[in-house]
Amino acid sequence: MRRRTRLVGILAVLALLATGCTGSDDQATAQRAADVLAQKLHDHTLAGVALADASATTLFDKQVAGMKTYPVKVSAGDVKTDGDAATADLKWSWSIGDHDWSYRTTAHLVKADHEWAVRWSPATLAPELTDTEHLQVARTAPARADILGARNEPIVTPRKVLRYGLDKARIPAADVPATARRIAKAVGVDPAGFVKKAQAAGGKQFVEAIVLRPGDAHDSVDPNFGHIPGALVLDDTMPLAPTRDFAAELLGQVGPATAEIVEKSDGRVQAGDEVGLSGLQGRYDEQLAGTPTIEVRAVGASDQKRVLTSSAGQPGTPLALTLDVALQTKAEKILADAGDEHSPASAIVAIRPSTGDILVAANGPGNKGLNAATYGRYAPGSTFKVVSSLALLRTGLSPDDVVSCPATVDVNGRHFKNYSDYPANRLGRVSYRTAIANSCNTAVIGQRDRLGSDDLTQAAASLGVGVDHDLGFPAYFGQVPAPAGETEKAADLIGQGKVLASPLAMATVAASVAAGRTVVPHLLEGKAPAANPKKPLTAAEARQLRGLMRAVVTEGSGRFLAGLPGDVGAKTGTAEYGTAKAGGSLPTHTWMIATQGDLAVAVFVETGESGSGTAGPLLKAFLS
Repeated sequence: MRRRTRLVGILAVLALLATGCTGSDDQATAQRAADVLAQKLHDHTLAGVALADASATTLFDKQVAGMKTYPVKVSAGDVKTDGDAATADLKWSWSIGDHDWSYRTTAHLVKADHEWAVRWSPATLAPELTDTEHLQVARTAPARADILGARNEPIVTPRKVLRYGLDKARIPAADVPATARRIAKAVGVDPAGFVKKAQAAGGKQFVEAIVLRPGDAHDSVDPNFGHIPGALVLDDTMPLAPTRDFAAELLGQVGPATAEIVEKSDGRVQAGDEVGLSGLQGRYDEQLAGTPTIEVRAVGASDQKRVLTSSAGQPGTPLALTLDVALQTKAEKILADAGDEHSPASAIVAIRPSTGDILVAANGPGNKGLNAATYGRYAPGSTFKVVSSLALLRTGLSPDDVVSCPATVDVNGRHFKNYSDYPANRLGRVSYRTAIANSCNTAVIGQRDRLGSDDLTQAAASLGVGVDHDLGFPAYFGQVPAPAGETEKAADLIGQGKVLASPLAMATVAASVAAGRTVVPHLLEGKAPAANPKKPLTAAEARQLRGLMRAVVTEGSGRFLAGLPGDVGAKTGTAEYGTAKAGGSLPTHTWMIATQGDLAVAVFVETGESGSGTAGPLLKAFLS
């Protein structure tokens, strides 16, 4: 009897152990199923999840479709089992732009045929979500902030526009293709593309063809537009600069977000958003755009909506620039009057030496979108002799010292000469001041033995050239590398060889001379990097350079500026580039830099006859 009792007790213990193992296995497999669910939800899908009802995938995809572009993290807590049923706490954390939405739901699991499956419910996706609802994100963007110029004058600000298009509600559906084609031709857009757009739009929708400033509409729209059935013009406003071309290369454009921008934004930008696409609008898009007001809604039958979470947006912050609207407008008009879209690239840059403010960064109509003003890379020609002069002055050369200005000079077999109409009475033995005033190449090259390998580079840095700074927009400060040999050294001294600069860089040279210190120009208020040259420009050096630049106006190649008000200083320049013309001569960049009171200017034309003849008249018009 005792033996039988003992046997029953052993069997009972084994049964309990067996039951315990089964419970442990259930817990582990249910937990794995819950973890798989959480991982898949992280990817906005139920694909790969063991479901009690496979049709749940279709409903889930519909309900979550409006959320798929927003990142979500889902984690499953410890599973609790109760026979063939189990539950798991799911923690959701959505990132919707700057808004974080966190909540918890419960996932239900059932066991069938020894396997755990999820019994999906809409309430597992969001609390109290029903079968007839789906999630939707509503984003209301604030008005884009202004871009301001000097004295807080608005540059980019809401301005009136006219939206031309087709009102489909006003014509029969069958007439849409023909009418869309007529409207497209009337406003000058691609007919095939607009027909396709019109046909794809909703039955009662306004389909936009083009947006124009009121002043541009007269020349761009057929006068008979209003007689086309269904044609409609809507008044609206858009953030725009004073004119279509105003500082366009710097400011950039605003338009619908590209797929690439959306992808890189980590949810901040969504398809259909208006964003900065280029220039300052692109780089400072987040600042200018602000943040939208966000509502996550449960949208049901008859478009009924329940707000599940919301976040108030914030307006953007204006971007303050130093551009002077009146001076920028003047410079752009001067360049436009001198050429058209078929003309060589051109630019005018103006800086206030006392502060380093960039007042003008104008590009000509022939630039074809190139920001030559601040980012062009060109040989500066004889305007660079201001830099060369500083390097030579530091060796002890005086502006009154007599130097030789021959017609040509030979350096290791390469012949250097002066420009074609160099005055014959300024050849021979002349003062260094006279040589610079008349831009004698051979005189400057003849002093090359005074300079060490890095003297020119250091002089350039003292005047703001060859040292890069992050100004918050594309800016090129040039290069002045150590010369590879005597021929290159000679070419560098007259702004050729491997020396490169932008109009911004050469305006910086003039500004540094005027200010008596190394100027680092800036365009964005509050973003003005400090200059730290190895050899700072001294007041005495600046006075000598100002004297040389003044001599250009009083007795040299810039005499046509002598009648302007103020103590104007200048330097002309040409630089050969590219491939020789049929007659054997190379095309030339033409330059002129100048100072006038608290103003420093550089004018550049990519191809011209001479600094004084091509760039000079533009400079005179600007300073007048």
